[in-house]
Amino acid sequence: MASSISRRNFIKRSALMSAGATLVAEGTADAAATETRTLPAIRLGSVEVSRLILGSNPFFGFAHQPGGLAKEMQTYYTDERIVAVMDEAASHGITAVASPVYDRWLRLFATYREGGGRLRHWIAQPDGPAEKMEGEIEAAVKGGAAAVFIQGGRVDEQFGKGNLDLLRKWVELIKRLGVPAGMASHRPDVHLEAERRGFPTDFYYQCFYNPVHEAYRPEDREKAAAALRRIEKPVVGYKILAAGRLGAEEGFEFAFRHLRRKDGVCVGMFPKHQPGQIQENADLVRELSQR
Repeated sequence: MASSISRRNFIKRSALMSAGATLVAEGTADAAATETRTLPAIRLGSVEVSRLILGSNPFFGFAHQPGGLAKEMQTYYTDERIVAVMDEAASHGITAVASPVYDRWLRLFATYREGGGRLRHWIAQPDGPAEKMEGEIEAAVKGGAAAVFIQGGRVDEQFGKGNLDLLRKWVELIKRLGVPAGMASHRPDVHLEAERRGFPTDFYYQCFYNPVHEAYRPEDREKAAAALRRIEKPVVGYKILAAGRLGAEEGFEFAFRHLRRKDGVCVGMFPKHQPGQIQENADLVRELSQR
């Protein structure tokens, strides 16, 4: 499905970068080759990242929409295009990407970093079943993750079963491995309960919509926004565009109306039909952060 990136190709690509050129895949906007714009930053524990984090759902075909979009994403996102989008994101000031701990990603990110890739921070999102979670956390840290947060579906699953001690155990493992620890959730009550119980988290990922409601109801994001404002630690909002159902301006404006200065957003990008999408999103964050 996806072609692999050879070390030779990365060396060639790095040489082009040092000469002031940027590799940009077909269908993406041209990135600035000689200048990288900056974005406001937030801190996830000890790690500083841009207030806009690149999401990876489109890389793996997680469209969260009916129809053929998932397949289209899978076909479009070869390894080379993932690399191109990460480098273009970096040229617009994005400094971090969030991704699960898949074998494909581990290989890709290792080669990308060795080849001089411009987007340097990986925030790992282990999403395996409970019996594999500790192994995925360990693999993430070994693979160079700057921070780790447990994927929202897995958190909600264990929360629903009352297995809060297991969730705490996973967070504590991340901390013992020496990187900032977080949790994600699609529900507005999970992180508040984790805070009440004193989980040693450094940050949270809060979904703006509950996927149980396939209609992506506006009242869900109102509840999410109210919840995140009660959390003192940094919160990263995700699915702020309702998995592509909202326009960028509407989704970003709502999110930044409720986020605090220490909070950020994580947004997946699919520039096949919108070549300027990455720049547009970065410009919105830059503009809205000044209000």
